[in-house]
Amino acid sequence: MDAQADKDLPLKEDTRLLGRVLGDVLRAQTAEEGFARIEAIPTLERSIRNRFPYLDPLNHLQVELLRRYRSGQTDERTKRGIHLAINGLAAGLRNSG
Repeated sequence: MDAQADKDLPLKEDTRLLGRVLGDVLRAQTAEEGFARIEAIPTLERSIRNRFPYLDPLNHLQVELLRRYRSGQTDERTKRGIHLAINGLAAGLRNSG
């Protein structure tokens, strides 16, 4: 594992944790059957897959900004960039499907 990949590990773990938490909340609110139904909707799966090329660059930008913030670069410009990336990803997920 190279130094860059090792440096990104905490961010990747945070992303995986968020995915698990969201999945757990969905299961708790809809039961396992509801979760399975949502995963099985072809149009939803296709919609999400089609969004990735547009959201991935913003996701990478967010990871880089979070890396900078965690390394001590906590100026207002970095914080604003993080908030804009979060809002942009949320809007992209909400509006592009």
